[in-house]
Amino acid sequence: MIKKGTTAAAMLTPATLMVVVFLALPMLLLLRYSFNQYVPGEFMVEGMTVANYVNLLSDSYYLAGLRTTVFMAFGVTVACIILGLPLASFIARQKGGIKTLLLLMIILPLFVSNAVRAAGWMVAFGQNGVVNYLLGAIGLIGDPLTLMYTPTAVFVGIVSVNLPYVVLTLQSVLEGLDPNTKDASLSLGAGPFETFRLVTVPLVMPGILAAFVLSFILTMNAYATPVLLGGPNFRMMAPMVVDEVLGKANWPFGATLSFILMGVTLVLTVASSMFIAKRYNYSE
Repeated sequence: MIKKGTTAAAMLTPATLMVVVFLALPMLLLLRYSFNQYVPGEFMVEGMTVANYVNLLSDSYYLAGLRTTVFMAFGVTVACIILGLPLASFIARQKGGIKTLLLLMIILPLFVSNAVRAAGWMVAFGQNGVVNYLLGAIGLIGDPLTLMYTPTAVFVGIVSVNLPYVVLTLQSVLEGLDPNTKDASLSLGAGPFETFRLVTVPLVMPGILAAFVLSFILTMNAYATPVLLGGPNFRMMAPMVVDEVLGKANWPFGATLSFILMGVTLVLTVASSMFIAKRYNYSE
């Protein structure tokens, strides 16, 4: 008779091997690259150095890119949760075909690549684009606004990319709430806002945490949207990594940027999640 533990181990083995071969080993190789001295034309050199990390952490150019990335990630994530929570709550209350239609409207943009969606925003934000045309048509502006290649354009573009993920995450959690909890709160004298703040938000905190982590990580590693909407003068970490590896062929420094990006993303994600969980006294 085959033991349950043996069967479970056998079922986990293929997935474990895939993770090791296609994720862990490349990451270890990239980590080794980050301790290389940059020698043009050579991928691996003898000896190891921490000069890449020292240079990165002492260079204001790369620190400014990291700071911009972190601020953008927090801003986009907060905006997505503020916008996504009411929408997810509305969808969770619907039934039948209307709910299916609303979910399809949220899911369909995910079938379009980020680069294509960013190209659409480029058309909308152009000097003669849709946004300037509409603002001029209703008399709010005289001369066209400069919207392209600005942090605002990048912010709006990344929000449009992340919002469907946030809405779907929150909607799945809101569907599991007992509707009697809201009715009980209202019957005890709490208003709609107090019910939402004191009852609904703590109950959906697992979903908010999941949506926060997902949106934050996606923004920290965004590439196509910052490049297309931010232009060459807007610095975020993912485009800087690509520029080092493909543009300058500096694999050691590109690998260093990658690991700094991953480390900062991990630390800030864990710290923010712990803060939110503690704020609402939520624990697994």
